[in-house]
Amino acid sequence: MEQRQFLLGQRDIPRQWYNIMADLDGPPPPPLHPGTKQPCGPDDLAPIFPMALIMQEVSQERWINIPDEIMDVLSIWRPSPLIRATRWEKALGTPAKIFYKYEGVSPVGSHKPNTAVAQAYYNKKEGVKRIATETGAGQWGSALSMACCFFGLECTVYMVRVSFHQKPYRKSLMQVFGATIHASPSDQTEFGRKMLAQDPEHPGSLGIAISEALEDAAPKPDVKYSLGSVLNHVLMHQTVIGLEAKRQMKMAGCYPDVVIGCVGGGSNFAGLAFPFMADRFAGKKIRFLAVEPTACPTITEGKYEYDFGDTAEMTPLLKMYTLGHNFVPPGIHAGGLRYHGMAPLVSLLADKGHIEAVAVGQLDVFKSAVGFARSEGIVVAPETAHAIKVVEDEAMKAKQEGKERVILFNLSGHGMLDLSAYDAYFADKLAKT
Repeated sequence: MEQRQFLLGQRDIPRQWYNIMADLDGPPPPPLHPGTKQPCGPDDLAPIFPMALIMQEVSQERWINIPDEIMDVLSIWRPSPLIRATRWEKALGTPAKIFYKYEGVSPVGSHKPNTAVAQAYYNKKEGVKRIATETGAGQWGSALSMACCFFGLECTVYMVRVSFHQKPYRKSLMQVFGATIHASPSDQTEFGRKMLAQDPEHPGSLGIAISEALEDAAPKPDVKYSLGSVLNHVLMHQTVIGLEAKRQMKMAGCYPDVVIGCVGGGSNFAGLAFPFMADRFAGKKIRFLAVEPTACPTITEGKYEYDFGDTAEMTPLLKMYTLGHNFVPPGIHAGGLRYHGMAPLVSLLADKGHIEAVAVGQLDVFKSAVGFARSEGIVVAPETAHAIKVVEDEAMKAKQEGKERVILFNLSGHGMLDLSAYDAYFADKLAKT
């Protein structure tokens, strides 16, 4: 029997996060104050984030120690398994070796708790009582709800309205952990009411939900805002994924030719890719493919420029690939990928040619996800399904060329709370894009 699972022990959980900022060939473009348009300092961000996270956001240190309290929670599900998709390889008839890092083993079924736990911990240490946040498909909201529960914090989640109605059991999961959830745009904030006045049936967007969460948090000294992707410290917290995967690929006796992940804000992709990107900087030949929806083609069709992270123009300006902060994407089921901007670090690496971006359509994505499930037995989240589509494309290229290729991708979450999306696919009710 060929080995499929490559497992680490609990003692092998990374004790440090990898900070890719230390290995860049220069400092990235700084965030700019929304009012003065000058580079932001720590004091400018203090009303929004705890100082420990602000310091991580700007740190140039290569390794950041993970506190024991965070390690204790991460050990509930980490290390996550690396699995070779031998049955899928056979179904595709490809000579490629396909490996996936399975983050669906976390309690809420995705990679998101890797940073949610860290953010809740640092907020608790600073005396914060409540965290306000946004969520698209609900994976981030579920993760932060759990993390706040573990550390005794209240949690308020503004969930993009279209996903709020598409994915009711994500809301149920957040409520299990004690969170309060509002469909965004909501009547809870001035900006939400403004959006509803313009369109009472507004589908919402992550940019609008971020604005609502910021409006909720910023004026209150004991409330902070938390973001599930995009920012440097969030991407850094996710590098536990890639650090584990590097050890597991050695166990498998392989090294990836290509690393693939879906991208919305960029955190799950960066979490797997950045530790391997360090090898590329050192001269290793390796490709990185970031996969986004054609309905929200941030890198493939956006501009690399400074833009706001939210619709109400409350956030600092970030240098990133963007479709414009007023962009409202169609209501595709991959709610976690419906964001107008891309993480500044992912954007910078894409601009420098280290990362290739690919956009794929919703119907093709679900077709590949169903094929994967029928081979490997895992129903994936619609976000992860985007990565699977491009993994399949790469595997078929290997077949056409008659060349072995090692492909590694991040299976960033299971789809057991997304089955309504699969229902719509089988009923031919999904939009092509």
